[in-house]
Amino acid sequence: MTYNVGNYLLDRLAELGVNHLFGVPGDFNLQFLDDVLAHPDISWVGNANELNAGYAADGYARIRGVGALLTTYGVGELSAINATAGSYAENVPVIHIVGAPSLAAQNAHLRMHHTLGDGDFQHFVRMAAEVSAATAVLQPATAASDIDRVLRDAVLHHKPGYIMLPVDVAVAAAAKPAAPLNVNLRVSSPSVEHEFRVAATEFLRGKKIAVLADIMTERLGATENLRDLVESTGLPFATMIWGKSILDETSPQFAGVYIGGLSASTTRATVEEAQALILAGVQFTDTTSGLYTHQIDAARTITVDAEQTQIGRKIFAPLAFTDALRILKEAALDAGVRPAEHTVPAHGTTLPDYGEPEPTGAPACGDRPLTQQALWSIIPSHLDSRNNVVVEMGTSFFGMAQQSFPAQTRFIGMPLWGSIGYSLPALLGAALADEQARGVLFIGDGSAQLTVQELGSIFRHRLTPVIFLINNDGYTIERSIHGPNAAYNDIATYDWQKIPAAFGGTDQTVLVLRAATVDELATACATARETRDKAVFIEVVTDRDDMPQLLRDFGAMAAAINRKE
Repeated sequence: MTYNVGNYLLDRLAELGVNHLFGVPGDFNLQFLDDVLAHPDISWVGNANELNAGYAADGYARIRGVGALLTTYGVGELSAINATAGSYAENVPVIHIVGAPSLAAQNAHLRMHHTLGDGDFQHFVRMAAEVSAATAVLQPATAASDIDRVLRDAVLHHKPGYIMLPVDVAVAAAAKPAAPLNVNLRVSSPSVEHEFRVAATEFLRGKKIAVLADIMTERLGATENLRDLVESTGLPFATMIWGKSILDETSPQFAGVYIGGLSASTTRATVEEAQALILAGVQFTDTTSGLYTHQIDAARTITVDAEQTQIGRKIFAPLAFTDALRILKEAALDAGVRPAEHTVPAHGTTLPDYGEPEPTGAPACGDRPLTQQALWSIIPSHLDSRNNVVVEMGTSFFGMAQQSFPAQTRFIGMPLWGSIGYSLPALLGAALADEQARGVLFIGDGSAQLTVQELGSIFRHRLTPVIFLINNDGYTIERSIHGPNAAYNDIATYDWQKIPAAFGGTDQTVLVLRAATVDELATACATARETRDKAVFIEVVTDRDDMPQLLRDFGAMAAAINRKE
């Protein structure tokens, strides 16, 4: 078989750690799919629809570093663009490959199916450019260099890349890659490194120091560098809600999750009263900062970003993120470390104490209806030391954000883009990206109705996650903001006990449970931990108007902001 452009693209993806390709077949990508099926290192993961494929590739990329999906031209790629926009917003490198009509058809401006009928084949690449770090319409002579450029830019900038692959270009002859693709292009200036070390040492000297970390630390592959910084210095650290679990929450140095005015008072004191605060990859968004209620004096901060670091108002660049963290460790030790005061969060919670958890073991209360407070206090004790916890942006996100996680447990959510339905396909992607860690999904009934078809893919691939379907009769996060009794926050009533079977689940692939009381939930969780050879689907029933107190507080603040003129 002649080595072709499609083979080159697949080899480059495999080189970056992509071993699964998500997507939906269409007539413009079928020949390329033949090459996918023949490739020794990449498996095809067909999805229920293109949007789900994009979400799955995003979940995969959050663990592997890069993900990829394949759609057909026009109708397929536009179905996926919401997902790739979310990847763009949340700094996730996902490569979107679009099978397209032949160059001959494009050059002749033919009116073809899946087009707008005007002979212009560039409409959709122009749309994709708005949510991509780089785009390319491949041509035979330059295909290899364009593939390398898009992949490199996507990885370097932690944003999606878009590749239009015309059917005739996919099968055009190509040479195999001559050398590995270099995607590590961030460099630091030695003189800037020296200047920054001197300035940081002087800035930190004599001050009580704390660290606040966020998701970009993980995106930039610097989690180990950050861990080395806090462990070597003994500095207390908090994380933003977006970056929850990037550092060990069982550490005595952990001061909690910081979410502005919604944080525990002890966490706020550690972060806001530190004389010097190191901000590692922090991004203050409305959902992660408690609707901008954070109180952090920029003059007291060292802000570490991807390509530069700032002390007060002075910028040091070019300075790579990992280099800045290494120098900060050395500077803190040279300055004489003085950790800021902090209080270790109470076991099981990382946010304000909203009262005593509902008892879970006493027979007198075990048969009482399940509440949100009981739900989120019971779940964490059943997590393993290595779980990929995927949460929907709603009840689940705010409920699990309050809980401390075991070491090596990942927390995957989409708080900035906030597209409901994301988490179920993302679970599929995360499970395939890391088959050694068990996936645990928390999704509400409203969100699940958008993407529930992807249960079929989970069963078909014999994956074994635990899925908690929170059945609380509607869009609870919207009720918390406006219209608690409005019809537009209601949804159709599903018989969730029958849903897994409807999407291909059998007794060999899934165990279906239901929990409406405290004891039933505790029993279901214990059963799920013991059941390792199949997926476990647990319908969890709570009252429609019940919600985590953190979500209730957030919703009230959001409503107040929305009412302002």
